[in-house]
Amino acid sequence: MNKTVFEISKMDCPSEENLIRMKLDGMTGLVHLEFDIPNRILTVFHHGGIDSIEKSIDELNLGSTFLSTETSVQTEIKEHTNQKKVLWIVLAINFTFFILEMITGLVSKSMGLVADSLDMLADSFVYGISLFAVGGSLVRKKQIAKLAGYFQMFLAVVGFVEVLRRFLGAEHLPNFSTMIVISVLALIANGLCLYILQKSKSKEEAHMKASMIFTSNDVIINLGVIVAGLLVHWLNSNKPDLIIGTIVFVLVVQGAWRILKLSK
Repeated sequence: MNKTVFEISKMDCPSEENLIRMKLDGMTGLVHLEFDIPNRILTVFHHGGIDSIEKSIDELNLGSTFLSTETSVQTEIKEHTNQKKVLWIVLAINFTFFILEMITGLVSKSMGLVADSLDMLADSFVYGISLFAVGGSLVRKKQIAKLAGYFQMFLAVVGFVEVLRRFLGAEHLPNFSTMIVISVLALIANGLCLYILQKSKSKEEAHMKASMIFTSNDVIINLGVIVAGLLVHWLNSNKPDLIIGTIVFVLVVQGAWRILKLSK
């Protein structure tokens, strides 16, 4: 058995891990995958060559770089039987916050919250595909990924149109306090998801450092919405909210594109 190590520069939250797992699912020669999200390292245990596996990873456009390959002395691979339960938990957290941020975003007139809710929905799609495609055929997995990807892309385009309308139209000042409070809660939820997923892998990783939480792109988005809320208050303008909303919608489109890659 061989062990090949990759650096995945854009693997900054557990949803990217699940994208890679789904992309490589069922590939010939693949034995096991080990993920180190804080350090953005993927270790692949496999038989035979690595070319087809490396090509599939590259297709996700997550900034993969080949680091090394060697013969593995490891003879046993420990699988985590509670993975399905953990995925259900993080799916529930992400989908709950998708609903919460969408409702509060519309009520408070904040495009930043609406955009972040779609980012939460994107993660929910990834966890959902991971769950519902388990044990299913490759065709079924691709069908689910295609549906989720196009739906996410559609919502992002609608969001872009609304942002443009607000840039050109009358100013609607968002409720900055709602933006900040909900984003702080979402920040906690994202940190909790990363903690749960990382803790499930081994007891040694249970005590996470704070820096591990802040490797997540989702957390950076939450902090961006909080800063935008403060700027809305200080500048008495909706432009900071629209700018952060636009940035997040771009990230949502990128996420949708990665999901669509699974359907090819």
